[in-house]
Amino acid sequence: MHLLLPGRHHLLTADLLAHLTVLLAERRVTAVLWAVTSANHQNTRRNPLPGHRREAAIASFGEELDAPSFVFHIDDVGDSPRYADYILKKIDVDSRGRFRLLPADTLVATGTPELATQFDGLGYPVVPAEPEGGIAPWELLERLVKAGLAGHDLESHPEFLTRVSRPSRRLWARYGYLSQLVELHQHPVGTEDGDLTATRDYNVYVRAFDDGADRKAALIRGHVRPGRVVDVGCCTGSLIQQLAKEPELRESDFYGIEMARPLYEECLHRKRQGAFASDHVFFHQANAAGRPVFTPGSVDTFTTFSLTHELESYQGRAFLERFIGLLHDQLAVGGRWLNVDVVGPEDGGDQVRMWLREDDGVVGGEGDLPADRAEMKAHLAGLSTLGRFLRFARDFRRGEGYRLPYTLEKSAEGTHAVLSLRDACEFLSKKDYLDNWRSEMHETFCFWSFADWSAAVERAGLRVLPASNAFTNPWIVANRFEGKVRLSRGGEPMPWPVTNMLLVAEKR
Repeated sequence: MHLLLPGRHHLLTADLLAHLTVLLAERRVTAVLWAVTSANHQNTRRNPLPGHRREAAIASFGEELDAPSFVFHIDDVGDSPRYADYILKKIDVDSRGRFRLLPADTLVATGTPELATQFDGLGYPVVPAEPEGGIAPWELLERLVKAGLAGHDLESHPEFLTRVSRPSRRLWARYGYLSQLVELHQHPVGTEDGDLTATRDYNVYVRAFDDGADRKAALIRGHVRPGRVVDVGCCTGSLIQQLAKEPELRESDFYGIEMARPLYEECLHRKRQGAFASDHVFFHQANAAGRPVFTPGSVDTFTTFSLTHELESYQGRAFLERFIGLLHDQLAVGGRWLNVDVVGPEDGGDQVRMWLREDDGVVGGEGDLPADRAEMKAHLAGLSTLGRFLRFARDFRRGEGYRLPYTLEKSAEGTHAVLSLRDACEFLSKKDYLDNWRSEMHETFCFWSFADWSAAVERAGLRVLPASNAFTNPWIVANRFEGKVRLSRGGEPMPWPVTNMLLVAEKR
């Protein structure tokens, strides 16, 4: 009889050892098969440990059992009604046919109700993975997280010492995973699976970053200080690919920091494929806004592209200012932070009139958006500029409690929205993000003007260099503004507002 144990297996408990010891004897088990699910995920709140570390703990834990253990890594495939079937076939393939598990010779032990139902539907006998009255590993992890957040030393915590098995205790303590577990929950960003939002289409996001890598490198060329060069929010490493080709940076070490798990995994994939001109390229999956990644005074250049507005949008002003302080502390004296991002207008509180085109689609912007992404995109694409503004006014930062103040006025020219210049710029900056409309509606681009940014950077102890500037992107004007909207103030036409900035800040 085989015993199949599907689960994430981040924490192996003392209860589990006692439970399995009895179960193996009662059922005459000859082999224990550990299916480590989400084995391709790590450094997230839901999956803190990488698969190979989990396997190491299982191997040591298995020495205490009276049947040999075999470990198989199972990729995360999302919510699938056929996940049990996938696990069985993955084990068949990875064992090269040695373990073709059948209902007649396999007992499944799981504490996940959905998975138990799936295996039961396939005819496999299912038993609980924990003894009656025992604590589930995820419940124990949650207790330890709460204790750690409350300031308790987890290595000496009674529940860690008595309820966690010795192999897991050694692993967690040896590699510092206890402090990492607390850090992951201390400044939580994004989802439990390490994605920034649940609504972002990363394929669109990656294409945009890759397509703009040359332009980004050109924008900061000449401002990068050689040495340790760190790109925070590196996406798939496309900027590092460009910088690593620069002759003056040939002796530099390049580090990419990416929080979003799918993007981090693509960075590693590209490195394995030899996509970088330098061998000295390294990647961290980390929340660089939550903690320092490098020792104080050790970084020569930080780069951030389209990152800081996300910190403001999802974490708030205090978190953004803390991030700026963290960069300052990690920079060497004379080191630089190169920040390229969207920016708000200087006079954002002024009231303006914005003419909105009506004949480029339908006007209706009310009602709920289609749940399907493709249908949502088609619906938004069919709206006129006026209709898209009405949709924007309904959706923008609504989840954060914001209600966009505006009025509509009719004239011989058509329909005008009367609103603040800042809100007008928010609409202009987002009205064409149809693929990721839902996630973009959570984000604010224009919260600070260039003067505000300069003041915040100076407060953190950095000096803004003369190369810094706010600018209006001519491509955006030509392709997204002209013929769609017009701005006026006090009856006079207005020039197009700034859209982006380059901030070159140096540590004093």
